[in-house]
Amino acid sequence: MALIGMRDVSWGLGGTPLLDKVSLQIEKGERICLLGRNGVGKSSLIKLLNGDFLPDSGEIMFQQGATTAILEQEVPSHTKGSLFDVVALGLGDIGRVLIRYRSLAGDQSLHENPERFAGYEALQHQLDASNGWALAPRIEDLLARTGLDPKLDFDTLSAGMKRRALLCRAMIRQPDLLLLDEPTNHLDIDTIVWMEEYIAKNIQTMLFVSHDRAFAKRIANRILELDRGRLLSYACDYSTYLIRREADAQSEENQNRRFDKKLSAEETWIRQGVKARRTRNEGRVQALKKMREAYRARRSEIGRVNMKVQEAERSGKLVIEAKGINYSYAGVPYIKNFSTVIMRGDKIGLIGPNGSGKTTLLKILLQEISPESGSVRHGTQLQVAYFDQLRAQLDENKTVVQNIGEGNDFIEVNGQKRHVISYLQDFLFPPDRSRTPVHILSGGEKNRLLLAKLFVKPANVLVMDEPTNDLDAETLELLEDLLLDYSGTLLLVSHDRIFLNNVVTSTLAFEGKGLVCEYPGGYDDWLLQRPAKEPAPRPEAKTQKTHTARLKPDKPRKLGFKEQRDLKALPDTIDELENEQKQLLAAMSDPSFYKKDKDEIASITERLKVIEVEIATAYRRWEELDTIAEAWD
Repeated sequence: MALIGMRDVSWGLGGTPLLDKVSLQIEKGERICLLGRNGVGKSSLIKLLNGDFLPDSGEIMFQQGATTAILEQEVPSHTKGSLFDVVALGLGDIGRVLIRYRSLAGDQSLHENPERFAGYEALQHQLDASNGWALAPRIEDLLARTGLDPKLDFDTLSAGMKRRALLCRAMIRQPDLLLLDEPTNHLDIDTIVWMEEYIAKNIQTMLFVSHDRAFAKRIANRILELDRGRLLSYACDYSTYLIRREADAQSEENQNRRFDKKLSAEETWIRQGVKARRTRNEGRVQALKKMREAYRARRSEIGRVNMKVQEAERSGKLVIEAKGINYSYAGVPYIKNFSTVIMRGDKIGLIGPNGSGKTTLLKILLQEISPESGSVRHGTQLQVAYFDQLRAQLDENKTVVQNIGEGNDFIEVNGQKRHVISYLQDFLFPPDRSRTPVHILSGGEKNRLLLAKLFVKPANVLVMDEPTNDLDAETLELLEDLLLDYSGTLLLVSHDRIFLNNVVTSTLAFEGKGLVCEYPGGYDDWLLQRPAKEPAPRPEAKTQKTHTARLKPDKPRKLGFKEQRDLKALPDTIDELENEQKQLLAAMSDPSFYKKDKDEIASITERLKVIEVEIATAYRRWEELDTIAEAWD
């Protein structure tokens, strides 16, 4: 018998059901990744399995004695107390008895109050009867294995540490089925890697929702996809699922095309005098009625986000130059002697543990806060758009429309006037959803809204602090494509390793003790190049090159995704630049050239100088990538 089963379960909040007669069986040893677009009902499915609410119809069956535990997507606001207490609450009533007992045991005046002492003895008897004395060491051991101090106060922890503590609370029950809803949200990469390793060694059966593709690849041995009320199952790993899902999508499209063609032919036939042939063709008429019902019942695929960056006028070639930056807080150094030069078109990722100073460095580079020492210089014509992971730019009490329109019904997008409602539909907000307050939106919807707000204004520098939280895989891939094609400059903080690999051209890594080092390529490139675990090099030992914090790899490495793309494209880019250079030189050699308007002459002369620099830069980059590729081969 399956550990847990669902049979013909339907559930919704009125209107079209989110779950439409779905069936499911979960066996021991399965690690299932539940995928689907934002808002299709993934969290609701998990809560149904946990027994948090009942289905509208159908049944959910549990193997006798089977238990579940859940890690929800958001950190509960009411959670208080020490980490020991928070984890003990996962044990239910006996956990609360243990918490109360430990609280009274620390009361020095307990023996002076007979009533309190009697309560203390009663708690002892309850722990004796239920073997509760073994629970405290179990809690402390689990917290120790996850790197947490049982005495720490939950309220004082970062979002990432709170998620780690809540994961311990879910696991302390040793459930038969562990349910995780976006477990990697707000975690840094180190903690995500720790979680992957811990789950692989210690968790046998689980169902999890995650947008983190690297996490899904490492953990899942089965994939479920929730799509338009249906639950599709793929008994394979994540990489194989992507191949099968593409084939299934193509098959569904072909099937719908054949169905629509046949329905059109039957509709034409019935308008051509069916009354005269009613007796002989009653079966065909009935078949047509069923086809019409099937067509009306078909649920269209959820639309795709249509994101476009409004690119501003090009910035100067130099975007940001930082020299000798130092910054500390409460005596703890966050950034020590950091220097870098960011040029137009650079796409730079920032990685490091939560609280290491990534957001602080962004704000220093944007001149929003001042360093203790060092300097930051901006180039010309910078227009910055900033995606804030805390979503401070959204007014939770205003509607979706009010957040975008700011009191106006129309906005200007890429030089065209558009109604706010129409613009929001590009980000999958239908008209009724556009008029709802922001505070009732899901996490994924809030991030889509923040992207919509970000892209309303022209920008040649995008600064994005954790933009991937809560976004579904398809929207993530669309955002990747948009950033790859973006010709401006990008500064990106993200814990999504695949997203970093696919987008950035270089990585700033927080190596500890205030040391920030730059590496070419994305996350995987950093793994290959980072130094072995040893004392960090002294800042003054860094080489004095354009990016003074850059470290060179000790052994050959493989080109990253973006580097491979650059290597392939650079010869064509160089050809285009050299052709333009020839045309400009030919124009300048014409005797009539200097009879032109002086502003036109200055513009062409300046363009020629820029091309010369771009050609030299392109050749250097090509030689660098080609050398790395040859060394790897």
